[in-house]
This record gives sequence, structure tokens and C-alpha cells, in this order.
Amino acid sequence: MEISGHIVLSLGFQLLQDWMGFSYENELGPARLVLTMMVWLWGVCLWVFSQSTISYVKIFDIDQNHLTHREIWKCSTWLTIIVPTSMTAYLYLYSHGEVSLAASQPVILYIAFALVLVFPFDIFYLSSRYFFLKTLWRIAFPLQPISFPDFFLADILTSMAKVFSDLERSACRMLHNQVATIAWFEADSICGSHSVAIPLVLVIPYIWRLMQCLRQYKDTKEKTTLFNALKYSTAVPVIFLSALKYHVLPDRWTYVYHPLWLISSFVNSLYSFYWDVTRDWDLSVFTRIFKFNKPTWWSDLLYGQNWVYYWVIGSNLILRCTWTYKLSAHLRHNYLTVFTITALEMLRRFQWIFFRVENEWNKISKSSIQLPMTDIPNEDEKLVDLSDHTV
Repeated sequence: MEISGHIVLSLGFQLLQDWMGFSYENELGPARLVLTMMVWLWGVCLWVFSQSTISYVKIFDIDQNHLTHREIWKCSTWLTIIVPTSMTAYLYLYSHGEVSLAASQPVILYIAFALVLVFPFDIFYLSSRYFFLKTLWRIAFPLQPISFPDFFLADILTSMAKVFSDLERSACRMLHNQVATIAWFEADSICGSHSVAIPLVLVIPYIWRLMQCLRQYKDTKEKTTLFNALKYSTAVPVIFLSALKYHVLPDRWTYVYHPLWLISSFVNSLYSFYWDVTRDWDLSVFTRIFKFNKPTWWSDLLYGQNWVYYWVIGSNLILRCTWTYKLSAHLRHNYLTVFTITALEMLRRFQWIFFRVENEWNKISKSSIQLPMTDIPNEDEKLVDLSDHTV
């Protein structure tokens, strides 16, 4: 019985590896799985906020019809059902010779997601979808003062740069009829892993964030925003130097570009880590983590405990360094390693959210206490001051 059980487990694990591997090589699964994971984690964030004294509604300046953690979890539950089902249907149809039907599965799913997002009628959380799309527009085109939701979502998008790259690869293969074909094995094909489009897509979230910082400097003249812009600019050489491996001679890569890539990766990782701790979180002095309305055993485990800060600082440093792996095209070959690091980056961003939101709430609370009653702004002044955030 033990031997047969071991065989069943081995076969099950092998099937899972084949399922993940084939889906990853086709760029069909990873992006959707990571997106689903991030939606679940965002629901957890909202649940924790709802249990604490932090008013995330005020921080994000959203109306009372916003999605709660329960509604976010409903969405993520549907995603958890739909995404693996679509991937399994693809593999089933492909393995049974229905290549054209298999190729249609990811196309149908992506079109359905896009239609739901832009559906103009007042169903399926219209106000939240509108808020999300409006924020994406403001991120892509920072022509107005930058609000907290703008750069908050833009920061999250930098963690999903590889997701964008996977989506671009998937769209490319759909447009060029390379889904469920042997072409996805060819690294030098138009949609292969050596394509120049990969670094161009990877860098987009960082360019968006950099432009936000420059816009913030234009509005506030705060020099800190320029140093923040410099931080995002350090990701650019990491991405493009890595991509050069497939377009230069081996010796030139080994003795010129690879050392430059190592230096740029080191600078980007440490600069980003420093900024997380001292600016985004303001952990120069260990103050507190969320204060909860109704203390429980798990809130007592977190509230005011220094180990939380040591953990978040140490794990953030390690994951900041490993995330460089994901931005580097010449390292992305082992699909399990790539998927694991992508998932770990989602967890790093997940814990980043708590400290970033708490830091913003501390600033709002402090300014509210120090503001005399005669200086309370009217509604017009509030709109003018919308961009008064530390980016």
C-alpha cells in the first residue's frame, strides 16, 4: 500500500509539473494564476484594514459603495474556479487532438475578462470598475496631480511587470496563431523568449512610476520625489542589460554586459530596499503596526511586536534581490523557479501594503491633530490639495 501510494503521489506530482510546465511555456497560466493570487491577497488586506483603526476608505478617497473584502473574495473565488478550468480545458483539448479548440480557450477567457472590466451597465460593481479603470488611465497618462491611489496602484503594478510580459507573450501568440503549436518552443520566433518586446513591456510599469515622480516634483518641488524617480530609473538597466545577452556576442556578454548587469542589479535592489524601509514605511524607528478595534490572539501577536519589523525588513531585502531574477530575461528558463519567485514577489508586495497604508494613515492622523479648526479646508481646497502625498 505504501508503494502504491508513493507511486500515485509521484504520478500526481509529475502531472502537476507537466500541467504547469506546458501552460507556462505557452504563457497561458502563470499570469492568470498570479493575478488570481493578488486578488485574494488584496481581499486579505481589506479584511485586516476593516479590523483595525485605519480608515482605508479615507486614505484611498473612495465612496461608500466600494468593494469590501467579502466582495473581493467572491471575485477571487470565481477566478480560482474559472482560471484552472480554462487551463485544464486547454490541455485536455490539446491532448485529444482538438488543436483549434484548445487555442480558442485562452482567447475566450481574455476577451471575457476585458468585456467584464469595461461593461458599461450598472451591474457587477460598476463604480469599482470605473474607479479602477480611471486610476489606470491616470497612471498611464499622469497629466494631473498624483493622488495616493494613483501611485499606490502603480507601485503594485511594478511587482506585476512579469505578469504584463506574460500577457504580452500570450497576446502575441494568439495574434500570430502560435498557441498550441510547436512555435512556442522556438526562442527566436517573433513571440519567443528572445523577443525585444519582452524588455519593452517589463519596463513599462517603472516608466509609469518614474513619470509620476516627475509630475509630483513639478507640482510640489520636493527634491525627495526626484530621488524616488531615480530609484525607478535603476530598474531600466537591469531589464535591458539582461535582454542584451541574446543580441550580442558571448564574449562581449561575459566580459562587458554581464558585469554591468550585476552592478545595476545590486544598485537597484539595495536602493529599493532602502526606500521601502525609510520612506514608504518610515521604519527608521519601530513605532507600531496596526492598532485593532477588537484585540484577538493574532492581533496581540502582531501589535507592537519588534519581531514583525525584523521579519518584514529581512524578508523584504531577500525578496528585493530575488525579484531581480524576474526582471532578467536571460535567467528565465526554469518555469517552476520563475513562477515561485513571481508568487513570492506578490507576498512581498502584500506585506508592503500594510506598512505603506499604515504610514499614510499616520500622516493623515498627525496632520488632522495639528490642524486648527479655523484652518480646516473647504471642499474646493481639498481638491486642490489632492496631490499632497509623499510619492
